Amino acid sequence: MSAGTPTARARVVAVVVTYNRRDLLRECLDGLAAQTRPLDAVVVIDNASTDGSGDVARAHPIAADVRTLGENLGGAGGFTGGMALALDEHGADWLWLMDDDTIPRPGALEALLDVVDAHPAPLSVLSSAAVWTDGRDHPMNSQRVRPGAGVRELAVAARLGVTPIRTASFVSLLLRAEDVRTHGLPYADYFIWGDDSEYSGRLLRDGWGVRVPASVVEHRTKLFGSWEADPGDRFYYEIRNKLWLYWRTTSFRWWERVLYQGSATLGWLGTIRRSPNKGLLLRHLRHGVLDAVAAPPRPTAEVLAGEPAVADAVRELEDAARGGGEPRVSENARWEADAATRPGPAFSVLLPVYAGDDAAALRRAFDSATREQELPPDEVVLVQDGPVPAALAAQLAELTASDDVAVRLVVLPRNVRLAAALQAGLAQSRHEIVARVDADDVSLPSRFARQVPLVADEGYDVVGSAMREFDADDAAPSVGRVRDVVTEPDEIARAARFRNPLNHPTVVFRRSAVLAVGGYTDLPYMEDYWLWVRMLRAGARVTNVAEPLVLYRTDGVFARRGGIAPLRSDWRFQSAAHRVGFVTAAEAARNLALRTAYRLVPTRLREAGFRLVSR
Repeated sequence: MSAGTPTARARVVAVVVTYNRRDLLRECLDGLAAQTRPLDAVVVIDNASTDGSGDVARAHPIAADVRTLGENLGGAGGFTGGMALALDEHGADWLWLMDDDTIPRPGALEALLDVVDAHPAPLSVLSSAAVWTDGRDHPMNSQRVRPGAGVRELAVAARLGVTPIRTASFVSLLLRAEDVRTHGLPYADYFIWGDDSEYSGRLLRDGWGVRVPASVVEHRTKLFGSWEADPGDRFYYEIRNKLWLYWRTTSFRWWERVLYQGSATLGWLGTIRRSPNKGLLLRHLRHGVLDAVAAPPRPTAEVLAGEPAVADAVRELEDAARGGGEPRVSENARWEADAATRPGPAFSVLLPVYAGDDAAALRRAFDSATREQELPPDEVVLVQDGPVPAALAAQLAELTASDDVAVRLVVLPRNVRLAAALQAGLAQSRHEIVARVDADDVSLPSRFARQVPLVADEGYDVVGSAMREFDADDAAPSVGRVRDVVTEPDEIARAARFRNPLNHPTVVFRRSAVLAVGGYTDLPYMEDYWLWVRMLRAGARVTNVAEPLVLYRTDGVFARRGGIAPLRSDWRFQSAAHRVGFVTAAEAARNLALRTAYRLVPTRLREAGFRLVSR
């Protein structure tokens, strides 16, 4: 690698995850310090070690950025947090990942970067050759030639002395930062095993990756062998995570899923047959299958929400990836001029818009939430969720140019659905108190004057209200049905075990309390319900105002609530709520039985059933 090559100017940041292996960690850091191509930074994630591993890293001459987590989140959680920090705080162009039992030889990094410079394709993933302490290739890190590799790909690989790969482990893996930003972070919920296969598979579904034999690292495991030798309790993660990997993600094409799942199943059967603890492995097999079927991995930002050392960096990177790239942000002249000079607490209005919204209804919703309010907001954050029709785009431009309220327009390159759009809007909001407004509803004049003080002065984290339905004409709302709410916090907590206790279009909340539990996550039709559950479990103070403060447009709403897609979200929600202990197995089964009937009956019966239950 010469000084004139592209990678010579690139920032390479190593990410090391450690847990209670201080001596191996020291040797790993010694190996990083001895690289012939010096690193630009090193991030060490200490997974709540109890043997002083974090102190070893802090004292090492390599001057690593060491972050200690509050609990052990496994390799998956550790690498996810470290990758986010490497990008967010160290400006990495390339990320070099490894466990603390990986000892890189001095030329390992230089050999990887030489291939980056020489390969005609933009490589996304490069893997080192991992050997055991006696120099034999380590079976835990064996990699096969990429199935379906073309003649040209194989010819280029042969010329450079490398092998095209489909997946790789985090035992010395070099990743292009641009691809990490595009595809997001690994799933932290995997804890151990399979997270590296899923993530490298995600990057290499359409990208290029190679194994570089000239880059050598020593993988100092206690025993020479693969996981199949004696998995013990870890067999649960092998089962659950492989099923997640092949059937809960899009990292592999259908034929790859069939091929790899068949191979994995044969491996499981062989492991059980050879094990002296067959009963233990069979129990883990059953639990792993049940948990994988019950729910997909949780969003990574949710898993790491309770880790202040990494949570913000993880959330920002995941939000940007879900948004399909960096949003385009514009403001009107009032944005900088308005410094919250009005009396009362400062607050933001968060209003998402997508292609299916109506321009006239949006204008009505905006006016009702701003100039018609007794307590007007200090700013409005409009989020355009992907491309919109010309009339709607023109209306958004007109609202952004408004001269009587500060407006910021956040334009997402593609439609990412409600949860990700709201997260993007929260990232652009300046104030701690945020009021949700839908693009087709009407906020009554007293709404914010009633709700905002409950958050600002009385310490509530979420405040909702009742709402009155209307079909088309909000000029005569008195004829619409009122969707009543319970108001006492203990009543809300009890109701949440059966149904959503808050009307999402009416809520005002504390931004920090929402972000503290990971914010909105993608669960169509009930992203708000899942947020309230997590906030209630975290001890949030929640209440409702009994009177209707929002007029809720019901055009076609009951038709949209029927079918398989909402039912699939019901199953995901109830599985997640049971997994975290919010509902019992009996309560989850009861809720699913009722919701299955609700989703599948004709629209008129669905509407009648809803009105009966919510009276």
